[in-house]
Amino acid sequence: MASDEDEVMGRIFRSRPVVTAETHRTTLFEIFFDLVFVFGFIRVTEFMIARPAPVTLVQGFIVLLLLWNSWLVYSWLGNQARIDVGLIRAGVTVGMAAVFLAALVIPDVWESGPGALGPRLILVMAYIVVRVIHLVLYHWAAVGSPRLLRTIRVYALTTPLSWVPLVLGAVFGGTAQILLWTAALVVDMGGGVVASVLSGWPVRSPGHFTERHSLVVIIALGESLISVGTGVGAEMMIRGPVLVAALLTLAATVCLYWLYARSAAAARQALTMNFGLRRDQVAANAYTVAHFPLIAGIIYLALGVEQVLAGLAHDESHGTDALNWIPAVALFGGTALYLAGRATFLSFSVRSVRPWQFLAPGVALLLLPAGRYLPGLTALGLLTTFLVVLVSYEAVAGRGRGPGARSDPELTAR
Repeated sequence: MASDEDEVMGRIFRSRPVVTAETHRTTLFEIFFDLVFVFGFIRVTEFMIARPAPVTLVQGFIVLLLLWNSWLVYSWLGNQARIDVGLIRAGVTVGMAAVFLAALVIPDVWESGPGALGPRLILVMAYIVVRVIHLVLYHWAAVGSPRLLRTIRVYALTTPLSWVPLVLGAVFGGTAQILLWTAALVVDMGGGVVASVLSGWPVRSPGHFTERHSLVVIIALGESLISVGTGVGAEMMIRGPVLVAALLTLAATVCLYWLYARSAAAARQALTMNFGLRRDQVAANAYTVAHFPLIAGIIYLALGVEQVLAGLAHDESHGTDALNWIPAVALFGGTALYLAGRATFLSFSVRSVRPWQFLAPGVALLLLPAGRYLPGLTALGLLTTFLVVLVSYEAVAGRGRGPGARSDPELTAR
């Protein structure tokens, strides 16, 4: 018994991190870590639902980018060393708590008036804690890799510079908050790009790296389904139009998943077949950069779905009124953003974008004016029809035409 306890304590207080092997895959602890970000995504959607307006879409985008930056730095850390053992697990757990705290205050960080400063400072301080923990753990995990140590040290020089406009934005609020937080994100993410160009972020396990990003996209897609329940509410009777809208939402979500799964299969193969700096560049561009439009597009789509469902569930006109601009932009603009992210993802990974994949985001935007003047249910039906046609066309046109047309049963199964 004593030897077992000693072994357990040794794993908890391990003096050195466990470097990942090339065959390393996503751990249960990492999936649990992702669930905290699901809560963050839900809180961003709730914030935009409560006050749908153009400025709200911008504010939601900024907070989404803060969440995304918090998630992706730990995805890189988990690719370098196991985050489910030893002191790294303890540090990541503290970072997880900070993210959870930040998510709790998201709906209040853009408020003005007495007491508004508190939530903003909580979010900023939580974000700084997340980043400090990451830099410390990553530097510790990089011992023995001079190139990675050099990359992290370059990044550590620029990251603290972004905290100044974050704090100032929280203090000033209003328009200054939008501008200063945007500047902070530009500095922070720009520092990561500079570090990548100078020495690169090594990818130890391409399978783990691609799987982590695929799972977070699938988790985000679940947000569009959660929005159905949010829009209907607990007290409203389920009516025919609501059921139809719910099924249309499911169909649209399945289409988005199918489009991503085919792209992810080809991209994973491309990442695996590259080595050294080329692999690192593909990972940074195709996953760190191109996956954010996918996530943001899904969240905006969830906002549009919620607005449509809320109109159907609470409007005595049974959804015959024309859709407002905000839900129309969220539905069609969010889909366009997702499709643009997918085209960028393919461009960076397999370096091949089919004409229809390039044109699809523009078609979604062209449908936006029509969707604006259609009833909500009809607009959702139009969007779903477009996605079904796109999926069907790609299934037929892409058959046997290279890596972009391949499927990956293992990705689907996992």
